[in-house]
Amino acid sequence: MRRVLITGCSSGIGLDAARHLQAQGWRVVATCRSPEDIDARRAEGMECLFLDLADPESVAACVRDALAGGPVDALVNNAAFALPGAVEDMPRDALRAIFEVNLFGTHDLTRRLIPHFRERGAGRIITISSVLGLVGIPWRGPYVATKFALEGLTDVLRLEMHGTGIHVTLIEPGPITSRIRENAIPHFERWVDWRASPRADQYRASLLKRLYEPSGKDRFELPPRAVSERILTALTAANPAPRYYVTTPTRISGVARRVLPTRALDWFARRN
Repeated sequence: MRRVLITGCSSGIGLDAARHLQAQGWRVVATCRSPEDIDARRAEGMECLFLDLADPESVAACVRDALAGGPVDALVNNAAFALPGAVEDMPRDALRAIFEVNLFGTHDLTRRLIPHFRERGAGRIITISSVLGLVGIPWRGPYVATKFALEGLTDVLRLEMHGTGIHVTLIEPGPITSRIRENAIPHFERWVDWRASPRADQYRASLLKRLYEPSGKDRFELPPRAVSERILTALTAANPAPRYYVTTPTRISGVARRVLPTRALDWFARRN
């Protein structure tokens, strides 16, 4: 039975992917941070390990424990968090915190599994990026920065893995039903002193309402299963594509980034 390690399985994309792949016959090694979520995944019949991507020792222990349970055929890098706010209001340590998880921890986990994939002569690395890895929009600077960096690093890794039997794929969702907005609130409250910002009125009129008074689904929003299906395709295709777009905004952005001038992209970003 094929075995896949998936990060960030407490909710949203990671949880749905774990359930979907399990239903398709995969042995799922899920990772979470809270003991309650770990217990919940185990109750569903999954292997589940603790993983804090910001902690190198936790990353090393997760890989060690996963491999102790048998060969791993694939890795799905899903775990990440958002840190909303204006770029000018982001202290240096705020960027360090989000990069530690979204980029550095993800890279660390990936490179620790590559030797195992090389030894077996095969492996799949699926990394969940975002439409915000293709185009930036206001109030999302730190998250955009990590996803742009993740896109570049993953593209290079894919090129370098050519001929090794290790396939590397990016999946780029747009709006997906999840708790990412809710989970972003503690990070925002920790790092952003919005009351002292020259944009305080803009925070009140825009970002605070979006964070604390959600008005329902975003335009074009899809359920997590839309991503899970692309993950399954990337895991099973004989020759997976370099990237898979999910939702209308990523398809538009993928084309627009290649053919439109920067001013046109700016116009699009301000309206989405």
